[in-house]
Amino acid sequence: MTKITESFELYGKEYTLTTGEVARQATGAVVVTQGDTIMLLTAVVSNERKDYDFFPLTVDFVERMYAVGRIPGGYLKRESRPSDKGTLSARMIDRPIRPGFPEGFRNEVHIVATTLSADQVNQPDVISIMGASAALLLGGVPFDGPVAGVRIGRSKTTGEFIVNPTFAEEEDSDLELTLAGTADYISMVEAGADEIAEEILLDALTFGQQVIGEFCAIQQRFVDRVAPEPKEYPLDDTNPEIAERVAPYFDQMSAALKDADKLSRTEKVSLLKAQIKETFSAEDQATWSKEIAAQLKGLEKKAMREMVLSTGERVDGRAVDEIRPISITPGFLPRAHGSGLFTRGQTQVLSVLTLGMLNEWQRLDTIDPAPGKRYIHHYNFPPYSTGEAGRLGAPKRREIGHGRLAERALQPVLPAEADFPYTIRIVSEVTESNGSSSMASACGSSLALMDAGVPIARPVSGIAMGLIKEGERVAILSDIQGVEDFLGDMDFKVCGTEKGITALQMDNKARGLTVDILASALSQAKTGRAFILNKIAEAISAPRAELSEHAPRIISIQIPTDKIRDVIGTGGKVIRGLQEETGATIEVTEDGTVYIASRDTGGEEARRRIEEIIKVPEIGEEYQGTVVSIQSFGAFIQLLPGKDGLLHISRVAKGRVGKVEDVLAIGDRVRVKIIDIDDKGKVSLDSLDKPEAPAGSDSGQRSGERRFDSGRSNERGSSGGSSDEDRKPRRRR
Repeated sequence: MTKITESFELYGKEYTLTTGEVARQATGAVVVTQGDTIMLLTAVVSNERKDYDFFPLTVDFVERMYAVGRIPGGYLKRESRPSDKGTLSARMIDRPIRPGFPEGFRNEVHIVATTLSADQVNQPDVISIMGASAALLLGGVPFDGPVAGVRIGRSKTTGEFIVNPTFAEEEDSDLELTLAGTADYISMVEAGADEIAEEILLDALTFGQQVIGEFCAIQQRFVDRVAPEPKEYPLDDTNPEIAERVAPYFDQMSAALKDADKLSRTEKVSLLKAQIKETFSAEDQATWSKEIAAQLKGLEKKAMREMVLSTGERVDGRAVDEIRPISITPGFLPRAHGSGLFTRGQTQVLSVLTLGMLNEWQRLDTIDPAPGKRYIHHYNFPPYSTGEAGRLGAPKRREIGHGRLAERALQPVLPAEADFPYTIRIVSEVTESNGSSSMASACGSSLALMDAGVPIARPVSGIAMGLIKEGERVAILSDIQGVEDFLGDMDFKVCGTEKGITALQMDNKARGLTVDILASALSQAKTGRAFILNKIAEAISAPRAELSEHAPRIISIQIPTDKIRDVIGTGGKVIRGLQEETGATIEVTEDGTVYIASRDTGGEEARRRIEEIIKVPEIGEEYQGTVVSIQSFGAFIQLLPGKDGLLHISRVAKGRVGKVEDVLAIGDRVRVKIIDIDDKGKVSLDSLDKPEAPAGSDSGQRSGERRFDSGRSNERGSSGGSSDEDRKPRRRR
């Protein structure tokens, strides 16, 4: 195949699409370039049709560390399981691509996005959506494309929208909106924002849809230049007779669906489906098993949707804008640093918070420039939450995605690291699920943060919105439950505070989703969020004034960088001694910030001792020092750790003293004052509480003091001293 390249510029950034050069045995392959970020997108469609009752699409996002010139960490020095960012990037490609395949397509499709080069300036994930779409189209696959993705930022300084912002541009943005779809409709949205208004978000969505159209037009031009030959793939057979035999049970299905209890409703629907199956012969059941199952699911879907559109009533009896009953319990666990149990209908999440030192932050071994993060949110969805038996294992893509959504929702309200020097980890345990568990985790995490005493700016609430659309008939649903998610057209999750939106996620299955429908959904979601925030405020109105007694207290102090060595000591001897003696955990950073963590008074004691280590004595200061050494000319007094001063023999007492030992002993505590510091840093002291010189203490000659035979007694030694005449020379041996 001949190499074909399409280079273009949009909104100030250069892009290139290339095919026919690498991965030529794949069904379709495209290299996408933005700056020096290069992604290889391959699509392979199996020749055999799989006997599945679902569409077998797999998307992998492969982060190669050579793309940023690094060797992977770990013992094997090889890339292993995908990072969370890689998993989320794979989901970002999957979600807008999946709806583009025809109903009944059962050939296995594998899309692989490989990072060949990452310049750590341009982001590799969103351009991969365009590459995956182009690879499918170039392979002649029956796919409703082109599909493209775009990230929209918003400058904090100018307020202007930025298309596919660089990592640096994103730092100056109060919005990170990622959306994907075709030139006609949006099928996927992800967003994080600094409490922005709904109107700004709608403007960004409208602008983003326009930009997607431009990317799709260029992609189509590229595909037309290649002119791929369309391929034929068999689709699942349909039997009109089965649909006719299932249709008369519509009223019975509607009746079975009218039950507020999930398990009871599921049992009724399952029993009805089993009864309908029995009306088919054994031969028909064997021949058309998948088709019968599909028609029964279609009957359930039609009954649920018609109920909402015709009567405005939902399966659990709620109105379209009604929220399920809410129960809130902050401080659910007695020894956790913070916890909150949030129950909404038959969805329940327990969020538990743990505080740690900043050195416990999560280090990220990825191709992104960010080295790590101090706020970590994990979401667990065990099988028992839906009444099922299963196996616990590594988190799946859905769990990673929901955890990231809640993390993004709460990030804007967290205190700055300088004001709250902690690593924060929240684990949301879904203990019961009937829809909107990710939004319950955002609400429960607000409870846990406030229960722990974390000074967040405002609590965050979240609500999942749904959509039923049949032609011109449209119903927007607040707080959707599981059946409305599975059988509806949209799952639109909105998180925010009373001030504005902090996070957004949407998956859309309906064609013709207009900005007006999104505006109505956002308005209805705002009302729902406010209702939930009021419920949270009734349970806990603000962060607790004090941290939990079980949480570590972290003190931060700033020391001169030239004193870091003194605090750490040779081979870490000083800092280890401080930790062992005080029980505190101490971390010293390169800029001289010292973090001290302790659950008792050991932290304050460690701070006091560190301040003593870095203290520079000054003339006039008074100290309660310890005698550490005695010489013939005076005593050395330890003022601070590692800092001594000399108390001369002439200043240890009132009157003449012959020997320092007559007044002081090693270990004595002495109150002294600094009277001089010479240019070499030597400290001279004076005793503030001088005792009277002991009688007879001046009988010995002081070291270094010359006595003169003047025929008179030495005036300073007249009291009890002996004259030179009385002293007899010693005989040398």
